Amino acid sequence: MANRTATNGPSVREVAYGEAYPGVRKIGLSDIRYALGKGVEDFLATPTQLVFLGIIYPLVGLVAARWAYGADLRPLLYPLIAGLTLMGPVAAIGIYELSRRREQGKPVTWLHAFDVLKSPAIGSIMVLALGLVALFIAWLAAASAIYEATLGASVAASEGGFLYRVFNTAEGWQMIFLGNLVGFLFAVVVLATSVVSFPLLLDRNVGPVAAVKTSLRAVVANPVPMAAWGLVVAVSIAVGSLPFFVGLAVVMPILGHATWHLYRRVIDN
Repeated sequence: MANRTATNGPSVREVAYGEAYPGVRKIGLSDIRYALGKGVEDFLATPTQLVFLGIIYPLVGLVAARWAYGADLRPLLYPLIAGLTLMGPVAAIGIYELSRRREQGKPVTWLHAFDVLKSPAIGSIMVLALGLVALFIAWLAAASAIYEATLGASVAASEGGFLYRVFNTAEGWQMIFLGNLVGFLFAVVVLATSVVSFPLLLDRNVGPVAAVKTSLRAVVANPVPMAAWGLVVAVSIAVGSLPFFVGLAVVMPILGHATWHLYRRVIDN
């Protein structure tokens, strides 16, 4: 059973339309380490089920990569793979359910991940999921616009020629800078709106607006720990993507479990 008592001060509640939103606690970097440790613990407790779920994500990445090459969309390959991380909270929703069940001392099998479909909050979860899909599409559109504004005027006949233009021309470095800057902004939006909202809906079904607002409050109340969490997620996914996204079969379940335990630390019970 997880220890639900955070190490830092009292929670702060906010009232809207006469109803109190969940309280947000102050947390520290030690809570990030705690969440990661619990995430690894959950993963090791039921590795077969969780790897099964985690394999879904690398497969999606491989399909996206193949589609990009097959459609001659090499400039969008990196944005496609990087943008898939925006969908991480949706991919992990079943993993949150497994951590929730294990926390309650209930039996856990991979089939229980699909209990999310029976959740009273499934409608709200779908609304937030569609919001992330919209952000993913907007990111691809932005990445395409950046490419057209920098390297789009010339076409490389080969993969080597494309990579040469990216790393050995001023336009290529401009594309790298602008692309990563805009991608960072998209990632911040996703982190701020989803780090708490999906687990909260699964746990309490407060509605999508209250869930997103609570997530934003959690980030504002804990800017340094949440920035550290975002860095952990970004680095873990980058490392897990090599080689050929296979590492994501381990990274995604661990991050999913850890997100659930981070939610428990930051939100008042």
